[in-house]
Amino acid sequence: MPSTSDVNVVSTSQLISPADLDREMPITPAVAATVLESRKAIRDILAGTDPRLLMVVGPCSIHDEAAAIEYADRLSRVQKQVADKLVIVMRVYFEKPRTTVGWKGMLNDPRMDGTFDIAEGLRTARRLLLHVNEMGLPGGTEFLDPIVPQYLAGLISWAAIGARTTESQTHREMASGLSMPVGFKNGTSGDEDIAVAAIISSRSQHSFLGIDSGGQICVVHTAGNPDGHLVLRGGADGPNYDAKSVAEAQARLAKAKLPEHLVIDCSHANSNKNHELQPVAFRDAVAQREAGNKAIVGIMLESHLFPGNQSIGNDPAALKYGVSVTDACIGWDQTEELLLETAGKVAVAS
Repeated sequence: MPSTSDVNVVSTSQLISPADLDREMPITPAVAATVLESRKAIRDILAGTDPRLLMVVGPCSIHDEAAAIEYADRLSRVQKQVADKLVIVMRVYFEKPRTTVGWKGMLNDPRMDGTFDIAEGLRTARRLLLHVNEMGLPGGTEFLDPIVPQYLAGLISWAAIGARTTESQTHREMASGLSMPVGFKNGTSGDEDIAVAAIISSRSQHSFLGIDSGGQICVVHTAGNPDGHLVLRGGADGPNYDAKSVAEAQARLAKAKLPEHLVIDCSHANSNKNHELQPVAFRDAVAQREAGNKAIVGIMLESHLFPGNQSIGNDPAALKYGVSVTDACIGWDQTEELLLETAGKVAVAS
């Protein structure tokens, strides 16, 4: 009899379980301290009890472990200089959503050659996160596949749900069980209501299908995540980082009886996909905060060692070092300038 299942499945391969990967690459006491302390700091920022400003800064996506480590080393040195004013979290993004097709990130295809060695991708991601946290630098990422948090969430201090998945019930359920604060981006259309709805949903209890640490399929029961918040990233109608847009977003949150705190993403539609406009959005957000708008609790920048971006092409070995292969980023020199400039401006008095 002809099969009725897996008609379009070519093959399957088993993965290491989250628990076994944890035993293979364990979290050290120093790493645990970084994660726990930075999560608390971010929660306190969201609650208004820590007057510092959250900065989520780093490459659009990670594709080269060596370049990521160099970037982390530079960022950790700046972090130490500005720790009294800013809480810096490095963007360590291993998964990339695609409108149609394309490279889906280091976790999915770590060699960038179509071999899709996800087992290697998971190990590379975990190794890098361990390294970054050992430096005392917290990591932030976007969770796309709902299975991935079982492997990596213990090393993440701040998470994002992207513009394409904020409306997804699966991702709202997943966020309700995550152990760190989660930022929900407004939709690609610019619709902020779907992000507000996602925050409400993620604060609730949920039960859904997932896996446990042993890799066994199970029903996951969550308590709800109280630290969901809005991320403004612009949309089809243009940027939404200006004071008028921020005030409208605050009104939406207030109407939904949610805390009026938000993060401004200076890339994506807020820079019209032009990395050279990120500093414009950044300085505008800082100026609003400096003028007294404490609703702006954080700012995001896409930044790499060198500015711009490049196509992957047919030979990954030919890629330029330290240049993004996804969205264009600002370079390190400008990143350092913006962070130090901001630390010199923002007040820490309550």
